[in-house]
Amino acid sequence: MFRHLRSLTPYLLPTIIGVLLAVVLLNTFPQLTGRQADPMPPPPPAGPTVGGQPALPISPQVEAPKEAGPRPAPEVRQAAPLSREQGPVSYAEAVEKAAPAVVNIYSSRVVERDQHPLMSDPFFRQFFGDEVPARQRMLSSLGSGVIVSEDGYVLTNHHVIGGADQIQVALRDGRETLAEVIGTDPESDLAVLRIDLEALPVIELADSTGVAIGDVSLAIGNPFGVGQTVTMGIISATGRSHLGLNAYEDFIQTDAAINPGNSGGALVNAEGALVGINTAIFSRSGGSQGIGFAIPANLARNILEELVTQGRVIRGWLGVEAQELNPELAASFGLQAPRGVIIAGVVPGGPADQAGLQPGDVLLAVGQRPVLDARMTMADIAAVAPGESLRLTLVRGGETLEITLEVGERPAPELRRPE
Repeated sequence: MFRHLRSLTPYLLPTIIGVLLAVVLLNTFPQLTGRQADPMPPPPPAGPTVGGQPALPISPQVEAPKEAGPRPAPEVRQAAPLSREQGPVSYAEAVEKAAPAVVNIYSSRVVERDQHPLMSDPFFRQFFGDEVPARQRMLSSLGSGVIVSEDGYVLTNHHVIGGADQIQVALRDGRETLAEVIGTDPESDLAVLRIDLEALPVIELADSTGVAIGDVSLAIGNPFGVGQTVTMGIISATGRSHLGLNAYEDFIQTDAAINPGNSGGALVNAEGALVGINTAIFSRSGGSQGIGFAIPANLARNILEELVTQGRVIRGWLGVEAQELNPELAASFGLQAPRGVIIAGVVPGGPADQAGLQPGDVLLAVGQRPVLDARMTMADIAAVAPGESLRLTLVRGGETLEITLEVGERPAPELRRPE
């Protein structure tokens, strides 16, 4: 028997090596046996950020200085329609046309520091009495803005200058000056400043309804405070909403790099005309990952005119709280399809309350437009001038009703109860 084992010895080592190699291969490539590898856990979902940082509640509005008499509407320059026949080899001409009107904005505010714990001790307070030394520190932030009028009006984001005690504007030609806050609109995240300088460069505004997916876009701003920077991409999408950034959302999406400090800067087309105000990004790292959002130029122009001439943005308002309708809720209300929104609450004394709307009503149409979702409906109502009549179609107790009411003016965010 030992003689037979001795004769098999030359074959044992290769056999053992082959078995070990097979075990390693099967563990490394499980598909060889027909079973699937365990899937990797998905990465955490991206959240909305503003200027590269997580979206935070909008800070209180900066009060505009009071002036006698209404301001005239600012005169902005309208850009010619974009030519898409042939693209340029270089965008230097477009940058040279737009970049001088893009400014750097430095805002600062003074905040009280927490007192040292020893100051609450009576033994130490006897040396100071009630005259405890004030401890303050300066908080600074940076962003960008766009000069849109020869009168010195500058468009930027509300979150760039919100709560600031002092705002400084620096032009590309080296001039610097303090800015006056004309007005802000937290619900669209836009603000209007005014600077008093001679021979200001002014950007032309494009008709943002003509923006098409695939158009070349250039983002101009002051990322990370390194100085004016231009990045290039394309228009990735239009009409983006439901991002949870602003109350009113109709964003242009671009993959041009937008980073902290770009907020309030210009998104321009291949001919140097303004198509949007850069506002926010989606990012896991805090830097650009190719998903940036800009407020369309047409919306920015409307906000500009209202803030300058009225001192505030005037929007229509019903005074209701709306909730999306899912299939289960639709069935409970006797609807065959989940269309419309549920009125979950009615503001006492508001237009809807005065017209007799009740919680539990299902709103199907506003005017001639069917209700698709709560945000779009809110935007439709905001576009109606206060004082105008508006017809609503709703379902109550399985019965379809039509109610006509007078639209009110949407209260300022700090005065309006939560919705």
